[in-house]
Amino acid sequence: MKKILIIEDNVEIRENIAEILELASYTVLTAENGKEGMETAIAHLPDLIICDIMMPVLDGYGVLHMLQKNEQLWNTPFIFLSAKAETAEIRKGMEMGGDDYITKPFNTTDLLNAVASRLKKARQISKVTSLTLYGLNTLIHAATNKEIQESMKENSETQRYKKKQEVYIEGHRPCCLYYIMKGKVRTYKRNEEGKELVIGLYNEGDFLGYTALLEQRAYSENADVLEDAELVIIPREDFEALLFNNLGILHKFIQLLSRNVTEKEDQLLGIAYNSLRKKVSIALLSLYKKYNPSESENYSIDMSRDSLAALTGVAKESLIRTLGDFRDEKIINIKEGRIYITDRKKLELI
Repeated sequence: MKKILIIEDNVEIRENIAEILELASYTVLTAENGKEGMETAIAHLPDLIICDIMMPVLDGYGVLHMLQKNEQLWNTPFIFLSAKAETAEIRKGMEMGGDDYITKPFNTTDLLNAVASRLKKARQISKVTSLTLYGLNTLIHAATNKEIQESMKENSETQRYKKKQEVYIEGHRPCCLYYIMKGKVRTYKRNEEGKELVIGLYNEGDFLGYTALLEQRAYSENADVLEDAELVIIPREDFEALLFNNLGILHKFIQLLSRNVTEKEDQLLGIAYNSLRKKVSIALLSLYKKYNPSESENYSIDMSRDSLAALTGVAKESLIRTLGDFRDEKIINIKEGRIYITDRKKLELI
């Protein structure tokens, strides 16, 4: 059952809303002011919050502001409660990131429709970054503006890329968002001497190239294809229009951006301080987890030694020597260039 938090200082209104939602089979939490509401939200992580604007201790704007700073709660659908005379206040709340509002007095149908609509939209947005082919259709369907939906359907095209073909190049300005329908893609940087360092791996169902779009700058890395791939091209204008019309989707891509930054920081620390064996083991495990989500025992890593060395951040010769050691220790097996992990626990211990 979905949990809904009601933050309302008027006892009669709070109990009325709670009774309606409970009859509709929702689990209901209540709070009489913003401060208590935030404490309840942090403790119980509700699926949706209904919040009055004018309250003592902490008003509705303050609650929304604090929610947006909390990583666990910032995507929680937020519905303002407002009196009809507070049109300017409603507009302010929506500009701050509120998802909807219910005017007081309200009828039961409006309340239940608003709650059901926001929960449905939240489910759609949560699937935008899921590693399935459903992700693109979900992204399009999550657009609240019908014109944007139609534009994305009409303007998005699928392009096929051959193995090692460039998708985009460092220094070029982005003109679109990429969605991987099939295949694998890597992003990498190259120094003045031509040495490569892989900084990102992408699989079917992943979005690619959104960092430069969100930051409105040129690409800071290169992207090429690890195996034959099919990519859907979403024009920049459509992607930006979608972000401006749906705060939840904007939050999702900002989360992706933040996660990528954290992963790159960990990667750089690993390259700087980890031992050779640990660097290679981390690279093998990251490939195994990224491209083998079902954890099939027959999965093999099919990547050139140059690319694997670029991902690991070590010289090719050192990589080959370490792979040989792992093979002798029966941690991996190598057949026709493909790497099979035979003892994952030992690899994780390294």
